[in-house]
Amino acid sequence: MAGKAKLKFEEAMMRLQEIVERLESGEEPLEGAMKLFEEGAKLSAQCYEALDKAEQKVSQLAKLEGEADG
Repeated sequence: MAGKAKLKFEEAMMRLQEIVERLESGEEPLEGAMKLFEEGAKLSAQCYEALDKAEQKVSQLAKLEGEADG
């Protein structure tokens, strides 16, 4: 991954797709494949965290809207 800063969700997903394609090609040497796998695992965790936060926010907003309608 370029740098240590977190990528935006969409950027992380695009990078994950690139990693998957490179790994699926079978052309990466073992050491390179392991580095790509590690990067992919970190990006996957970052994306999962972002999705979890978004889901929590949507749930909170839906609850607030339900209370306002109720």
